[in-house]
Amino acid sequence: MKRSVGIIINPIAGLGGRVGLKGSDGADTVDKALALGGKPESTSRAGLAFEQLLDIKDTVDIFTCGGPMGEDKLVELGFTVTVVCQPESVRTTADDTIRVVGQSASAYTTSDDNTIRATRWPESVRTTADDTIEAARRFKELGVDLILFAGGDGTARNICEAVGLDVSVIGIPAGVKIHSAVYAINPRNAGLAAREFLEGKVRGSKECEVMDINEELFREGRVNARLYGYLKVPDARSRIQNMKSGGGSDKGDLAGMAGYVVSQMQPNTIYIIGPGSTTRSIMEDLGLPNTLLGVDVVKDGKLVASDVSESQLWELIKDEALDVRIVVTIIGGQGYIFGRGNQQISPRIIRRVEKKNITVVATASKLIALNYQPLLVDTGDAELDSEFTGFIEVVIAFGQTSFYEVRS
Repeated sequence: MKRSVGIIINPIAGLGGRVGLKGSDGADTVDKALALGGKPESTSRAGLAFEQLLDIKDTVDIFTCGGPMGEDKLVELGFTVTVVCQPESVRTTADDTIRVVGQSASAYTTSDDNTIRATRWPESVRTTADDTIEAARRFKELGVDLILFAGGDGTARNICEAVGLDVSVIGIPAGVKIHSAVYAINPRNAGLAAREFLEGKVRGSKECEVMDINEELFREGRVNARLYGYLKVPDARSRIQNMKSGGGSDKGDLAGMAGYVVSQMQPNTIYIIGPGSTTRSIMEDLGLPNTLLGVDVVKDGKLVASDVSESQLWELIKDEALDVRIVVTIIGGQGYIFGRGNQQISPRIIRRVEKKNITVVATASKLIALNYQPLLVDTGDAELDSEFTGFIEVVIAFGQTSFYEVRS
């Protein structure tokens, strides 16, 4: 008997990341992100996961939602899919289950004989949480073996509301906020975990936390995270990330680390300070205001710019004659250096600065809490991620560093 998978893409997930909006929940935020030059990236990240399923595409039944919520990308890659629902903004008929074979039905119109015809997907379409919930409920009704979805913590909440612990799920990380423990460490591993589960190589599962935060407070620099529920996730071991954990670092080590980084700062050098409470201690040592959950820029002990977007950051550093360095911390409990909450520091920014000019800071207690799990990089650029593979020096206190393994 064929196994089956239901696939959902939240096409607006992560839209606010590069432009510094710290999320994409809400229609107003989506419009603002687009106005600031934000580009949808969740579909391309989902594609990296789907590519891992190509070799088994004829051995599983694939269900999805219409247009940008899965169908378009899957068909582009050569999958044959069954579309079980369409986003509400383009729904035209009560009977909206169709089979697509080898071509995309990107949006729909209904002819006189009530058949569905394909048209171009309208650029004005905005998918909603209700669309995600509806798709997941359809998959549950169909009895799929697995739901594979691309999004962020908000999307995970929608899936949790729709299916609870009744269906196994794997998340493809594509949002700005990815605190939940239901996501793979990167898109490729999401696809590999899904494949191993569908092939029967992964049999066990575990209940994993679905976390989310209040985005309005988050944009004001306040973290209000809460547990919303649990989803059943295949126990694919190292392919699935941990839940993000809070602070709790030793204050003495934190102050020492900050003082050491400041003592090493060079004149006429631009410093890009990443988000987080650990890096905040560096700004406090400098006596400068900081954006707890954003990216700030410092030069010669003065604040150059605060809470910058990716494009603003690029304008500040694109001159090759400038000396530029990046200071980032790791995500507690998960170990990410890049790709979670600091998408403003994009692949082109990292390449401009170069790995040798990146300083990673974390207290010893933060590293110990990882329980020997490696640090992670998920920039969206696989080639760049691979350049970080190996060991990196982490500043843990005044004059003290530790070499820690990094994997992509």
